[in-house]
Amino acid sequence: MAEKFPRSSGILLHPTSLPARFGIGDFGPPAYEFVDFLAMAGQSLWQVLPLGPTGYGDSPYQCFSAFAGNPLLISPELLVTERLLSADDLEVFEGLSADKVDYPRVGQLKLPLLRKAYQEFKVKSADKKAFNEFKQCHHDWLEDFALFMALKDAHNGIAWVRWEREFVRRDADALQRARQQFSEEIETHNFAQYVFFKQWTQLRQHCIDRRIRIMGDLPIYVAHDSADVWANPEFFLLDENGNPKKIAGVPPDYFSASGQLWGNPIYNWEKLRETGYRWWIERFRAVFQLFDIVRVDHFRGFEAYWEVPGGEATAINGRWTKAPGVEVFAAVQNMLGDLPIVAENLGVITPEVEAIRDRFRFPGMAILQFAFGTDPQGPSFRPHNYSRDLVAYTGTHDNDTIVGWWTSSGAESTRTEQDMRHEREYASKYLNTNAYKIHWTFIRALMASVANTVIFPFQDVMGLGNEARMNTPSKLGGNWRWRFRGGMLTDDICQHLKELTTIYELLPQV
Repeated sequence: MAEKFPRSSGILLHPTSLPARFGIGDFGPPAYEFVDFLAMAGQSLWQVLPLGPTGYGDSPYQCFSAFAGNPLLISPELLVTERLLSADDLEVFEGLSADKVDYPRVGQLKLPLLRKAYQEFKVKSADKKAFNEFKQCHHDWLEDFALFMALKDAHNGIAWVRWEREFVRRDADALQRARQQFSEEIETHNFAQYVFFKQWTQLRQHCIDRRIRIMGDLPIYVAHDSADVWANPEFFLLDENGNPKKIAGVPPDYFSASGQLWGNPIYNWEKLRETGYRWWIERFRAVFQLFDIVRVDHFRGFEAYWEVPGGEATAINGRWTKAPGVEVFAAVQNMLGDLPIVAENLGVITPEVEAIRDRFRFPGMAILQFAFGTDPQGPSFRPHNYSRDLVAYTGTHDNDTIVGWWTSSGAESTRTEQDMRHEREYASKYLNTNAYKIHWTFIRALMASVANTVIFPFQDVMGLGNEARMNTPSKLGGNWRWRFRGGMLTDDICQHLKELTTIYELLPQV
């Protein structure tokens, strides 16, 4: 365990939040500058959210594929460097917001440029062999994904269950005709994936060179409107028209009095078992090719999951249903070896869930922001109760920032203003603080704890308020849009973070 999770600290920041000049963060120069900042600040971890192509609500947890990358993260600057685009091509991005991501507008501008880059690539590039090798290496998922996206484009983006019946049911002759009809569009999507993985691999090497490990994120569920469900309907509980019989969510909790209804289809675990969990093995194999460590989101769903009948408006009328748990991870471990996994064990956690985590020695999580209220897990989130085998956070992408939480009325959650006042009073006594630079008080408390791994959202390191919140669970629209400006990476913040990292012996391992 110590080898997989040596004492270290890091920052949570999704690449979309980086300060590129193209309306969205990407894998270009600002990403390299951020990695350099991490290294200079003594950090050894960069945690990101899922990197897949976003669909419903622009959420990285609702992607068109569990295997593909998001083409919006491709750097146009690097394409200019490769002479696949010209500097003049980039002028179309002038005037886009530097503070918020306008996903529809960014897509309208960037995707045509990727098509143009592909045309240049076909004529000029010497990398055609590498492109063909990429397609062959990723054939198992790439062929279905590229066809799915080409058909989705041809149907103006509507969900696959509303396509012609022959495509919904994946009639072999119809699919073959589509491959021929949309061959150019399919190759363009293949090219976009090739560029995504090429740019990510180069950025990851930059991290390796600076002793920065990347923690990725694997959502337990996939989006209904995805190549995964369309190409593998037998692995999901769907009706004859492809609609989910059961959908995923969680019961009423800290974030929502009516629970969270995610809408993802529930797995057909019996069918998956019959294949030896092959689909899960390949999914984990793919994610470990991208990241050094993987946080498994909603880990408890592998032991039992909240199952809601399709068509429900909220998650209230759901029930807990058993999942295979140990069988899945045993199958994956048998094929891939020891698994550097962090289990997101937040919410309604039972001894059975913890038994799976303990069996495979997956560290759990603790959220300091939840330590001072009525959350049932609150006592275990207080640093004096930490174990070394733990990943501790000031907050996550689903939390308000520490400064935002400290000044909040509680209106955005199930808490009242009185609840918030009680939490702040308790936190002040526990942390022995008068609230001056409260974000640094929280950061120091985690660094001083025995937890081997501590991570801070970038917004907390910068001391930003709730205007910088990344996501509010159960809120429709307006999430995942926040970005920072390059000037925030100041020498003072870098030096202070490095000083704390040194004091509490969290420096990268040599």
